[in-house]
Amino acid sequence: MTMAKIFIVSDGTGRTATQALNAAITQFPDHTLETIVRNEVRSLLQIEEAVKDAADAGAFIVHTLVSNELRDFMITTGRSYNVETIDLMGPLLARLSEKLMHSPAEKPGLFSEINKEYFKRIDAMQFAFQHDDGLRPEELHKAEIVLLGVSRTFKTPLSIYFAFKGWLVANVPIVLNHEPPREIFEIPHERVFCLTAFAHNLSTLRHVRLENLGLSAADYASLKHVEMELNYARFVFSKQPLWPVITVTNKPIEEIANEIIAIRNAKLASSESFLG
Repeated sequence: MTMAKIFIVSDGTGRTATQALNAAITQFPDHTLETIVRNEVRSLLQIEEAVKDAADAGAFIVHTLVSNELRDFMITTGRSYNVETIDLMGPLLARLSEKLMHSPAEKPGLFSEINKEYFKRIDAMQFAFQHDDGLRPEELHKAEIVLLGVSRTFKTPLSIYFAFKGWLVANVPIVLNHEPPREIFEIPHERVFCLTAFAHNLSTLRHVRLENLGLSAADYASLKHVEMELNYARFVFSKQPLWPVITVTNKPIEEIANEIIAIRNAKLASSESFLG
């Protein structure tokens, strides 16, 4: 079994080149690799240092550099030090540029940034599911937005919508004559948003919900019970006068979400202005 040394040189994390190399090396079962990763390489000096080190180690270089200037310098420097360089990104960018009739952005680490945003949304989705309907109240302080309201005021759909945008959201139900978790009063007021609705519309929504589920719960959907719940919710909301109360009746999810973000931004701006 033979050993090969490979330098992975990237202007980002080096993950793309590492994954490609690992996939390719499976076709050479009689060889083992020692890889040395040089990431965040974004200057001519860094490239020259990497090539010199590869020459001293008797290694060759696999690189993913999006800048034409850096790729060209890698080629010429590799020739100067007699180091073999394999360009994984250049040919692909060239062909894509030809097919799409558009020049690449040449922004280092762009793929990594896209990946970060993707995994941020995944984490936010998981957080929303784990903190839906009052779950894990002891972790409410981790949420960037907390939604508070009675049943059928769109708490869960809003949580999912915000999570898709990358926000960490929890929602807490208001249940008639039940104290909400004490943690709700311990987190910064600018993170909490109270949701309410017109009683008649809410009663209708609940009746439709019960019909769709094939269930019967007269108190849950009756107008009288809904009015009692909304009154109790207003009582809970009044315990923290700085919490904004948003009426969700006849509003699409996007509009409610935009209203919440606008209020949140205004509160934060006001706080920063006061501190400044």
